[in-house]
Amino acid sequence: MHKRASEHLRFMIWVLLTAVLFGLIIDELIFVLLLSFIAYSVWTVRQALRLHTWLYSPNKDETIPESYGLWGDLFEGLYHSQQQNLKARDRLSRMINRVRSSANALRDGVVMTNAIGQLDWWNDAATRLFGFDEKKDQAQLITNLFRDPEFIAYFEQKQYDDPLEINSPTDPNLILRIHITLFGEDERLMLAQDITRLHHLEQMRKDFVSNVSHEMRTPLTVIRGYVETMLDSPDAPSRWQRALRSMEGQTQRLEAIISDLMLLEKYESKDGSDMEGEVDMSALIQSVCKDAELYSGDRKHSIRIELDSLSTVWGIESQLRSAVSNLVFNAVKYTPAGGDVLIKWLQDHAGCHLLVKDTGCGFDPVHIPRLTERFYRADPSRNQNTGGSGLGLAIVKHVLINHSATLEVNSVLNQGSEFTCHFPNQRIIDHSSSVQQQR
Repeated sequence: MHKRASEHLRFMIWVLLTAVLFGLIIDELIFVLLLSFIAYSVWTVRQALRLHTWLYSPNKDETIPESYGLWGDLFEGLYHSQQQNLKARDRLSRMINRVRSSANALRDGVVMTNAIGQLDWWNDAATRLFGFDEKKDQAQLITNLFRDPEFIAYFEQKQYDDPLEINSPTDPNLILRIHITLFGEDERLMLAQDITRLHHLEQMRKDFVSNVSHEMRTPLTVIRGYVETMLDSPDAPSRWQRALRSMEGQTQRLEAIISDLMLLEKYESKDGSDMEGEVDMSALIQSVCKDAELYSGDRKHSIRIELDSLSTVWGIESQLRSAVSNLVFNAVKYTPAGGDVLIKWLQDHAGCHLLVKDTGCGFDPVHIPRLTERFYRADPSRNQNTGGSGLGLAIVKHVLINHSATLEVNSVLNQGSEFTCHFPNQRIIDHSSSVQQQR
């Protein structure tokens, strides 16, 4: 029975007073006190030995020793604590086993490493994808077991914003997408997904688009040639003119889509045919804006340039020209006659930024997350009226990806849109002088 410490103290005082009284009665106070102390010490040592034997007994199911007083409370308290710890340990053990079982049921590989990259635990899928041996590879450095230079560089950089796609070390035909998350004190949780099927499907899609684009160019060229011949022929009936003009316009639109598809395929594949170099963005922006003025024509847009930096970009000029052209021409295309278009090149501590802002019709911000998808239209009628291919912003996205840059979009319906390309410092060649130019 659990008692308070004060009750045990009162009991010991009562026993001491009894011993003193008995010693006074028989006139042997010192002898009685000494005898009582020896008896209490022997009893205490005996209880301590019983506790020691019980705590370190190999038989964990042995019942708790019975006692009374303070030692009885200690035995009972330790027993209850032990039972609670055993229950908590069993509960944690069941939970760990459940987590391991659920992780082993995953088709994706899961690997845990410590701060220096030693393997702590992995599931069955990781064994299949990486070829780890449970008996030999425990506590081994993962970079010693998976020696691919690309993986080692990715693993050690500790910057895991983007996943790594790499071939499996056990089967070169398997393509893995690896995500790593830091937790604790630089410990790592690695997730490996088998994306072989997705990769093959993506390759089939690219091949299909490429083949269709190439195969359609020749028939469209022939059709456009016949349509133009019939339009120029004086023998063509006048009632056919409207139909022929429509055919000519749709043929040109299809050719534009095919050209954009082939351009997008080239930028996605990174075929290496275009060499990187220093690109003068100020000159490029001015050149594109001259073309935009010609494109505006009688609509007389106010196209203004602000160059707040002379810094250049290390990249591929043809790709950057394509991206800037798409943004500027879109701004002109979707801005009513007489509207304003601002193109700004500026620099701050984060890098350089290209801003293209218009006062056009804008669009609902709900469309922004999908705006760079192929053929996605915030307003389907806009592309039908303007003849857009729906691939311009997809091209911009892939150009920026190839230059480690990002695209920020802001828009308000019926008020205009703002597209900003952010180029990081590692892509910028800084020139100390800066200039402000307005037109």
